[in-house]
Amino acid sequence: MKKSSNRPKLLPLAIFGVLTVFPVFGTLGGTVSGGTAPGTLSALIPGVDGVPIAQETEEPRELPLIDPNAEDPVDVAPQDWVDFEPPNPVNSESEDLKFEQVMQGAVAKNLSRRPLSEIISTVAEQLIGTPYVAGLLDQSSDETLVISLAGFDCVLFIESVLAIARGIAVRDYTYQGFSDRIEEQRYRDGKLTDYCSRLHYFSDWIYDNSKRGLVENITPSLGGIPLNKTLNFMTEHRQSYPQLTDDVNYDCIRKVEANLKEVSLTYIPQDQISTLYDRLQPGDIIATATDIEGLDVTHTGFVYQSKDGKMGFIHASPSGQVTVSPDLQSYVQAVEGQIGIIVARPLDTRPQVPDTLPSF
Repeated sequence: MKKSSNRPKLLPLAIFGVLTVFPVFGTLGGTVSGGTAPGTLSALIPGVDGVPIAQETEEPRELPLIDPNAEDPVDVAPQDWVDFEPPNPVNSESEDLKFEQVMQGAVAKNLSRRPLSEIISTVAEQLIGTPYVAGLLDQSSDETLVISLAGFDCVLFIESVLAIARGIAVRDYTYQGFSDRIEEQRYRDGKLTDYCSRLHYFSDWIYDNSKRGLVENITPSLGGIPLNKTLNFMTEHRQSYPQLTDDVNYDCIRKVEANLKEVSLTYIPQDQISTLYDRLQPGDIIATATDIEGLDVTHTGFVYQSKDGKMGFIHASPSGQVTVSPDLQSYVQAVEGQIGIIVARPLDTRPQVPDTLPSF
């Protein structure tokens, strides 16, 4: 097992890799979240041109925090917490600065005393405008713990925000703690051993992290219906994943996919999402279920509640950067191939979560 240095100097960005069809976190839930992005959908699925496999197709162009009532989209800077400019994707010093700024802001605001959902939302806001970068996890033939805050794909964004928020919750503001939590979330049983230990399908990511008490799949309790699928996208498209040219990796991923047949998959159909807004909360993890054969999820992000109470979606968008889509259901319906959502709620494991502080 190899681990990269805490702050990689050469990789443009970092953490998961692309939303390469995720069997789960590789790219969310069934998309190969931590996997190599298999080229383009056009090479795998007839009729889809020039779209990276782990990304949404025909996604509308968005800008951060769009005002849905404005005639023209308006850019809005991160809210009043810590002001900073998005760092250069290859500048490790700016990555360090970004991490330090987020943590200093957390201390200044006593964020550790807030509910985990509020911590997640606050951290995510500070990353608005960070560039979208695909394929970061698969730039090396050896599986290493890749971490960066200079750019994200959709799963890297989820993992980074969640790892930082979990650290803040227990007042661990160290980079080492952040690194340890990334590994814990990304790999089976929380340990990096090899390529196959990465939770490539997002459904697998949710399942494994739920076993260890980090998240809860609340989709069934929200009235989710069965997602009747056999997850085998990676092995069916072996040629698109460089690491699967190795027979050991290929055979191991086949076993992972076989084991996923025992995992119950449910989703909320896209036309029912808005009926559940009062049961969702900021910081809930959203994975978009797909109709692509062999794949469960194609994108991920967090529920985001605006100041006027609307339920939106904050995510690392393939259109270019971390952004907020103002309405979750509208976003899902606007992207070809997305049929609904899977919802996982991060669990706050602190003994007590004081609720005496006013919201800010």
